[in-house]
Amino acid sequence: MATNPTYTISDLAREFDLTTRAIRFYEDMGLLQPQRAGPGGRNRVYSARDRTRLKLTLRAKRLGLSLTEAKDIIEMYDSPRDTGPQLRKFLTVLADHQRQLEEQMADLVANLDEVKVHEKEARALLAKAEKAGPGAAP
Repeated sequence: MATNPTYTISDLAREFDLTTRAIRFYEDMGLLQPQRAGPGGRNRVYSARDRTRLKLTLRAKRLGLSLTEAKDIIEMYDSPRDTGPQLRKFLTVLADHQRQLEEQMADLVANLDEVKVHEKEARALLAKAEKAGPGAAP
């Protein structure tokens, strides 16, 4: 009879290149729910489910989703397995996130354009000053 694998906080930290503090933070956010073992319940014992939830949380972070959004999506999979509502929710979150990224991209492009204008003006003033010689006002 096969037993379900378990992991220590150090196992998960090593596997996912995280600090144990980060894992405890995800636990505090309700993303992970380890069992407690040892004297006074001091040792955390993570299940395969916790490992999967951590993996999904990190994937959501790479996509730029907030931990709250990640938690909402991950928790949908703990509810009864009706994939329609889960996928609609996921698509809504992704669409909102895409809109935010596109707005940020537009802001960055506008900022870069403004930097280029100021750079061009500064180069023109510098060239004028250098042409006029030392001590001359531009």
